[in-house]
Amino acid sequence: MQSCEWLRLHSESGLWRLLDRLKISYKRARDYLHSPDREYREKVAYLQQCLQQTLDAPERYVLVYLDEFGFERQPSLSWAYSQRGSNFPLARRSCRSNTQCRGIGALNALTGQLTYEQHSKITLPRLSHFYHHLVDDYSWAECIFVVQDNWPVHVHPDVLARLQPQHSPFWPSPPANWPTQPRPRAVRDTLPIQLIFLPTYSPWLNPIEQLWRWVRHDVLHLHRFSDDWLALKQRVHDFMARFATPSLDLLNYVGLLPS
Repeated sequence: MQSCEWLRLHSESGLWRLLDRLKISYKRARDYLHSPDREYREKVAYLQQCLQQTLDAPERYVLVYLDEFGFERQPSLSWAYSQRGSNFPLARRSCRSNTQCRGIGALNALTGQLTYEQHSKITLPRLSHFYHHLVDDYSWAECIFVVQDNWPVHVHPDVLARLQPQHSPFWPSPPANWPTQPRPRAVRDTLPIQLIFLPTYSPWLNPIEQLWRWVRHDVLHLHRFSDDWLALKQRVHDFMARFATPSLDLLNYVGLLPS
């Protein structure tokens, strides 16, 4: 009533009845993200084309969704069950520095198998090595389609030097001050990997994001290992290791299991 001069109400109950008639209620907001990519439809169509190619010939092709995620020593806050009254679940923090760890994973779109590594940082050599790890997991594949976001590191010349020539019609722009050729120390190879880049700011198109949600829910929220960093990292690694072989449970959780 203080913000709308045209409202002539004399009580809060009158305001409540008005909102009720208008079917307006007080709601918690949701995060909202809109992809500004002008080639959104074209990029999604190209992804679907590669996925269909994999569905038609799974003995020759593999399609995986790749992404990186991070977690910290200190537990994250969340809802949890607790005794009624003044007792609340506690996120027990350590007095030590909030060390971080980074994970990188590739989720098979058809089987739910996960290729996973975790390090203190995802550097160029480690990303390059991860691609080699991925090829080891699918040594029989003629081509592995790797769907990923537009993090510039994904197109660094030192990383691309490890892969076969790329054919994607869509390519992120690297920073202007980056080299255009691989540096002498970069590993050269022809790994059978083709990169597929998602539209900018479109995490809903990458199902592995749901796996990160799962590990946060089951392991990281309100964890009790803030003073045992090695144990926490091992728990995250063990959680991911459950999916080192094909998993219908993981496919179902991330929304890839056919109905």
